[in-house]
Amino acid sequence: MTVWQVDFYRRPLQDEAGQSLWELVVCEATGADFGGLSLCPQQEANAAWIAQQLQYMAGGKLPEKLQVFRPQALSLVTEAAQRLGIEVEATRHVPVLKQLLQRRAADYVQMPGYTGQAYDPLALEMPPPVPVPETLWGDRWRFGSIAAADLEPAFAAKPIPIFSMPKDLMPANLGLASTLAIPGVIIDGGRVSMRLAQWLGSIKPAFLSYIPGSPDGLILDAGLADRWVLATFEDPDVQAAAKSFQERQTKAQGLHFLLVQPDDSGVTYSGLWLLQKV
Repeated sequence: MTVWQVDFYRRPLQDEAGQSLWELVVCEATGADFGGLSLCPQQEANAAWIAQQLQYMAGGKLPEKLQVFRPQALSLVTEAAQRLGIEVEATRHVPVLKQLLQRRAADYVQMPGYTGQAYDPLALEMPPPVPVPETLWGDRWRFGSIAAADLEPAFAAKPIPIFSMPKDLMPANLGLASTLAIPGVIIDGGRVSMRLAQWLGSIKPAFLSYIPGSPDGLILDAGLADRWVLATFEDPDVQAAAKSFQERQTKAQGLHFLLVQPDDSGVTYSGLWLLQKV
């Protein structure tokens, strides 16, 4: 399957008439030597223009899928893709595109019409986190960990209804030592375990973060820009476990897991996500 990663957004540039310029940036998800760049004034920034540019860049061979990480670009790119019969995936995991956007940002300073405004090519507007619906919360939760070498054997062959363990996030593919502890959060969902796992699957977990405060919090980033409060706590033992989770997450290149199970028997699981905080 040919997959392109796509961004379409306003840049720190203006045309001769003072109109803000928008840029379409396209690259292959595999990192192959393919890419496309095209600028247009804001008044022309629409789905029809994007579709036309994608057709031109494709040279007669359109991709099967477009990946988009920016919420503000999603609706326009989706409408353009529908005109061309291309699937669209909303995902934060577009490493090749993000590297290209960072390199491209350095070019704007040298271009005519550069505005000089502060610009971060990867910045997204992040809303404040909201609590997980009370009807979905389970019996208890805790921090945990598993050795990198044991992660795949422990879960890959289990009949887990909702399961996300991307190959590119496997510890060996990240070059992590087999003995390294991969941290995680384990939720014993009890009677709502399956409903909780289904809800988590629908919001597409991205990564977990420990946020010190009064009280401390465990935040789940999901979708393209959603944020959820999984838990708050002030207990010193839980705070110590949270700091250990954060330290292990850093040592593991951001890798961690989220596991939902009915209970702690280890017999059945409802949902598992292997995640990476980048």
